[in-house]
Amino acid sequence: MASAAAVPADDVERTIIAFTRLDQRGDKKAMNKLAARLQREQPFLLQYAAATRAEHGDKVGEASVFYATLVWAMFDRGHEGTLPRLTAQNLADADEIVTTAFAAVEGFAEQPVHERLAPALVAAQPNVCAKLRELIEEDVREAAMSTETAAVIYRPTQAVVEAFDAALTGRRVGASQGTVVHDQPKVGRNDQCPCGSGKKHKKCHGAAS
Repeated sequence: MASAAAVPADDVERTIIAFTRLDQRGDKKAMNKLAARLQREQPFLLQYAAATRAEHGDKVGEASVFYATLVWAMFDRGHEGTLPRLTAQNLADADEIVTTAFAAVEGFAEQPVHERLAPALVAAQPNVCAKLRELIEEDVREAAMSTETAAVIYRPTQAVVEAFDAALTGRRVGASQGTVVHDQPKVGRNDQCPCGSGKKHKKCHGAAS
């Protein structure tokens, strides 16, 4: 059964389109902005994904971080406000859940790499898992990634999916980032302050920001 936090297929596809455009344009400014936001909002996610670098080298570490970033972007695409910050414990628990799920599948290691998915995760996040299966298969087939690299990064990538699903459904909470959702349009710095003082917002209650 799909999770209450299941990412819609449209959000998954829109994420892929956005990433493809960034890559095709070589828009380093936009890429750096995205990376800075991820570092600010999900530091433990980045640490977890990058941990493969120490054992498997830079190329594998970069692939792991890329796929983790892609998963984050899929969940973020249609989410109102800022996603919960994944905690180190949530990610560790997710890793254990996915690893245990792999071990329970008979003949798991003999399956093609892209088919090595945790069954419960496929049920909970069908659209995300279907896209990951497609991308991993394509990367290996087109030699953009070796089979060995795909095998290494697929588990932590799925653990990130499990961690976000758990945080959003309340199975394992993430850290709240205190995002404020405004019911009214944002006040511009040169607009009149809504407090009624008659001053510009930047000279009144907006001065601190």
